[in-house]
Amino acid sequence: MRFAVATLGCKVNQYDSAMIEARMQAEGHELTRFDAPADVYIVNTCTVTDRADSESVRLARRARRLNPSARVIATGCLAQATPERLARANEIDAVVGLGRLEEILRAARGESSARVVVDNLRRRRTVIELAPVAPRGQTRAFLKVQEGCDQFCTFCIVPFSRGTSRSVEPRRIIAALDDLGRRGFKEVVLTGVHLGGYGRDLTPPVTLDDLLEMVAERSPIGRVRVSSLDPEELSDRAIAIVAQSEKFCPHFHLPLQAGVDPILRRMRRRYDTAAYRGLLERILKAMPEASLGTDLIVGFPGESGDDFERGFDFVASLPLSYLHVFPYSTRSGTTAAKYQNKVETHEIRRRSARMRELARQQQERFAERFKGQTLKVLLEDRARAGLLAGYSRNYIRVEACGGDWLRNHEVEIHALDRCGAVLAGRVVSGQGRSGSPGAETGGAATAC
Repeated sequence: MRFAVATLGCKVNQYDSAMIEARMQAEGHELTRFDAPADVYIVNTCTVTDRADSESVRLARRARRLNPSARVIATGCLAQATPERLARANEIDAVVGLGRLEEILRAARGESSARVVVDNLRRRRTVIELAPVAPRGQTRAFLKVQEGCDQFCTFCIVPFSRGTSRSVEPRRIIAALDDLGRRGFKEVVLTGVHLGGYGRDLTPPVTLDDLLEMVAERSPIGRVRVSSLDPEELSDRAIAIVAQSEKFCPHFHLPLQAGVDPILRRMRRRYDTAAYRGLLERILKAMPEASLGTDLIVGFPGESGDDFERGFDFVASLPLSYLHVFPYSTRSGTTAAKYQNKVETHEIRRRSARMRELARQQQERFAERFKGQTLKVLLEDRARAGLLAGYSRNYIRVEACGGDWLRNHEVEIHALDRCGAVLAGRVVSGQGRSGSPGAETGGAATAC
């Protein structure tokens, strides 16, 4: 069969889609584009906002128009949280909840007549299927070691859509890393929905710090990134483990969400701005070149003009290397959806534009720091004719001249120029075509 997958939402959804694609291809089915004719269309839905709900349904209807006789399957967070909404759409043949990969495959093959297959993940614990995969077009692998969330922030539907927090046993994670090493991956991202909650549900309980210590000792892969962590859950011990091991990349993504304490309390976050600043300072003391990124929600209900200005100034004062800015959008079923004093849409757009301009400035400022330095870069893809691109260990995109044989190799690149947040330079050492360091490394590149 020809099949197509459309993915909405976060990197965890991208991971789940890559796992579906890998299993379908292993059965001999052919992956095609979502806008092309196919026998099966799978929509991996998102439900983080009401707008994401609508987009999920729109994609299912688009699939039906592309091939009226195809099977259309909806899975993902919206399918898990409100399956009845998707079941009402005549364009959808099957609604399959999270953690039901075998049911997705059965529906795709036409072996299941069930229209809705969804469990209550807050009542029933499901085993996480561990499948180390690389999302389409990427050479780095993602390994989901944790699923679900018990935090219940007021803006978030994830605890209902993803279920209770549950973790993969360390021995299975180490075995998966060994498998990725044998398959030639040079970088892996440890990811989860609420990664800081890792291991609390295991018997005996373990912590994320324990897992990082095991990975530092046992991983055959020399570049390991840790995915997004809530700030209060990154311990000094974890910082020390990452700083002292050459296997971990000096890169942390720590969602701040708001830059003033009253809004953080309304969001039901578990830290304040002073604690956040202190955390960044401790990280940079241990790893001065570390990349520190964050998420910000702009226009949360009750955010006054003064709140925004003070929050903007706070974010501007932080040593952040990049920001992901999200305009607040209502999600039905969350506590925040009931809040009064909502910010007007046009004002949310204005504030978001200002914060995104700050994000651009901070990302460029961080890249500028490393112009003239030599960075270790895993070359991943072709940027444009003659140029390969990849990311440094501290998460700066870097371009350099080189042949395709340099793909999936970590090389040293001397950064000569910057265009926006991208550095460009020349390869000065690495694994060339001949297998010897520095062979056929190419000349200078320009970023613009």
